[in-house]
Amino acid sequence: MDCAKGFTMAHIEQFDFDHAQQALRRTPAILDAWLRACPDDVVRENEGPETWSAFDVVGHLIHGEKTDWLPRVKVILDEGPGGEFQPFDRFAQFEASAGKTIGQLLDEFAALRAVSLEALAGLHLQPADFDRTARHPALGVVTLRQLLATWVVHDHDHVMQIARVLASRWAPHVGPWRAYLRIVSGQPG
Repeated sequence: MDCAKGFTMAHIEQFDFDHAQQALRRTPAILDAWLRACPDDVVRENEGPETWSAFDVVGHLIHGEKTDWLPRVKVILDEGPGGEFQPFDRFAQFEASAGKTIGQLLDEFAALRAVSLEALAGLHLQPADFDRTARHPALGVVTLRQLLATWVVHDHDHVMQIARVLASRWAPHVGPWRAYLRIVSGQPG
């Protein structure tokens, strides 16, 4: 589906579950097209100490598929307002991805995301379900709508992070165009 087809400003004000699923479905293909053919040194490049490479980000997305998004959806649906999410280990990918290639990570992410989306579709969510709640360990009460929207935005956030890391290797060579390239100039959009 074309992203712009049928899109209006009303979509910004309303939660569109179908659009959310489509966005989540695209992420593995985007990352695969972008990263699979990259040399290992490129996918493991980062922005400095305590920052993540594209390799690290894909590992993080895998860990999220296994322990975060769908398990939390199930807490909301099965346990309701009394349910509490397990804390998420934002750094588990470093150990879990050790010894793997970017191709292996991309394949694993695509397979896990497909399973997640199939399971999500199988829940046959109704509009009232999106207002159901559970408790996040740091944020307090959250709705299913917020969790699902965050899943989409989390993907976009990490795609942007990967873009920034990949662009940084070219930054020293862009010369005067740096002023026009927000990704390397640090200027807001």
